[in-house]
Amino acid sequence: MVAFIGTQDMQRHLREVGLERAITRMAAMIEEDYLRWERFDKSARVAHHSDVGVIELMPISDGSNYSFKYVNGHPKNTETGLLTVTAFGVLADVTTGYPRLLSELTLTTAIRTAATSAMAAKYLARKNCRSMALIGNGAQSEFQAIAFYTMLGIKELRIYDIDQKASDKLMRNLRAYPEIRVIRADSVAAAVKGADVITTVTADKTNATILTPDMIEAGVHINAVGGDCPGKTELHAEILRRANVVVEYEPQSRIEGELQQMPADFQVTELWTILRSGKAYRQSVENITIFDSVGFALEDFSAMRYLEQYVMPQSSTELDLLPVMRNPKDLFGLGVSSTEDCNTNLRSSEKEYDSLPEIPTPA
Repeated sequence: MVAFIGTQDMQRHLREVGLERAITRMAAMIEEDYLRWERFDKSARVAHHSDVGVIELMPISDGSNYSFKYVNGHPKNTETGLLTVTAFGVLADVTTGYPRLLSELTLTTAIRTAATSAMAAKYLARKNCRSMALIGNGAQSEFQAIAFYTMLGIKELRIYDIDQKASDKLMRNLRAYPEIRVIRADSVAAAVKGADVITTVTADKTNATILTPDMIEAGVHINAVGGDCPGKTELHAEILRRANVVVEYEPQSRIEGELQQMPADFQVTELWTILRSGKAYRQSVENITIFDSVGFALEDFSAMRYLEQYVMPQSSTELDLLPVMRNPKDLFGLGVSSTEDCNTNLRSSEKEYDSLPEIPTPA
């Protein structure tokens, strides 16, 4: 049997522990795993692109555990009542190859993305940040707002989206957080003016220019989340030239991030090196920093660890995904023989196999 965590299990968990605690716990696990960077067998995700979206597989292993995530990104899905991004994942034991956990990762990905953003901003943004512009008010926006409120103390949020209904939704959902002052801006420029942090999390699969150089003030930290596949960007290239750019995994970011606009010799810093130093990255309050976040498999590995530790013991079911066999060499007998024959064969062979060592159950 394999443990399964569904959407309702995750909803129940969030009601019990609260989104803020889930974000901070997951951020801590993500940071722990980035500090083990060399332990991981890493690769860029495997992507299948179409005119309307992308389907990706994101594998990674630390030698003991293996995980992968299936995730899609289809911006036009909302026109037919479907989510832009959905995901599920597997956590498996490397020694046996047996999966231990199959889980929804749609809600979980939103949490891990926001947790990673806020965790990185602790090292990249100025101290005592209080205001953030949030450009793009879709499915990820609330999670980003709450993560930065919880982990950095952001209490003023300037929001903008070309879809006014998306901003209506964000304002409605954030009423549960009266400590956050939400200001609705009438343009991107108005939203970002004077902000300590700018988060861009737009969905269109285009080489967009959401932020232009004239909008960027000294000392700002830009959390660029939306540009996460080839042909999809949000920042003018000149902004990157003026900034210190941090990425998750450089080989992947050069294909999918804002970095795809830049020449191969454009210098960036991988996040794990900053976390390893334990020191703030910016050299002065005037520095412009960018976290070119595309989402990396290590973060999903951490998210699966979180689910196994905090959700699975309280709220999960078992799936009949793998056969439990008396004779592991007789798959034919399990799958092809009739149920009666299988039971007869099993009973008749019990004496023979009782004398053999027990087959260990995967941890």
